[in-house]
Amino acid sequence: MVVRKHFIHPIKELAENGKLTGLLLILSTIFSLMLSNSDYGDSYLKLWNTEIGFAFMHKSILHWINDGLMVVFFLMVGLEIKREILEGELSTRKQVILPVVAAFGGILSPALIFFLFNSRDPENLHGWAIPTATDIAFSLGILTLLGNRVPFALKIFLTALAIIDDLGAILIIAIFYTMEMHFKMILFAALVFIILMIMNKMRVKKLYFFLLPGVALWYFVLKSGIHPTVAGVLLAFTIPADMLEDLEHRLNKPVNYVILPLFALANTAMPVSLDHAGNLVAPLSLGIILGLFIGKPAGITLAALLAVRFKVAFLPAGIKWKQIIGLGFIAGIGFTMSIFITSLSYESEYALTQAKFAVLAGSLFSAIAGILILKSSFGQEAQPDIPAD
Repeated sequence: MVVRKHFIHPIKELAENGKLTGLLLILSTIFSLMLSNSDYGDSYLKLWNTEIGFAFMHKSILHWINDGLMVVFFLMVGLEIKREILEGELSTRKQVILPVVAAFGGILSPALIFFLFNSRDPENLHGWAIPTATDIAFSLGILTLLGNRVPFALKIFLTALAIIDDLGAILIIAIFYTMEMHFKMILFAALVFIILMIMNKMRVKKLYFFLLPGVALWYFVLKSGIHPTVAGVLLAFTIPADMLEDLEHRLNKPVNYVILPLFALANTAMPVSLDHAGNLVAPLSLGIILGLFIGKPAGITLAALLAVRFKVAFLPAGIKWKQIIGLGFIAGIGFTMSIFITSLSYESEYALTQAKFAVLAGSLFSAIAGILILKSSFGQEAQPDIPAD
């Protein structure tokens, strides 16, 4: 008798015992914010800004985490997306188109809200893209707090939507916020990607033959001016189908229990004063907070509703519209990518602090609303009020 080696589906495993991941993210964030604003704050902030590396490349610890370790996270998510495209929830055109349309709505609506509040201030307008991003790590981490009551199709939808949203944000950064593009490095990255695709077609069986060029791909993408997390997604799509599940399983625990908590610690290392609360009603803050808290769920839900109404796409089986709304709020957790875009948007320390505080507030409101809405949707009859076909 042939015994098949069984691998638990990474996202399903996250649902079954992944509450620890969400708790670690929240605890890491609270700890980092408290330490940043304590008597040890200066030393703590200097720690993450300490530069380490090699003769050819020095970066701060913060940048090594965001531009290096997080690429591994995007690799794992890319593997999941590829497997779902090949044989799962995203394997047909209509299944793919819903998260694409929803993500587009979730980018356009927050940008419009930000513009409405800041159209008269050219300096503030530099930050129009801040509320357009979804933090894929935190959004998935928050979703795990609801445990295995969350439908598997909803996790897949959020994963696909968040990845498409982040890729949209990366394109925005590349087009509107990148000061200098190094096309020679882009050419080298494209060459490595083509080699990896050829290896895939040749059915190369050794995983390290893909991972070693993957490091080169990451380096060239990093040096090109494009956000390096793109390299993780590109590499994932070159991995042969018969290696996907094995590699996903190997990456699951290191990503969830090491990389993501480090990511949370490093990216919430910021001084925040209660005095900043008074600025939450300023146009810059309102544009960000309402962009994340209102723009994201409104844009995602309306775009999905129109796509289903006009039969361009359909809801995944067992998913209700109330859950799409709740998911829209979860997608309003902008956090790291929003903070990253903030750092590209403003030079003034005052504007930077105000915008970062608004990102934290908007992300917090979105997370709370999303959890409450999703939690109230479980246990009800899963009958969407819009025909799914």
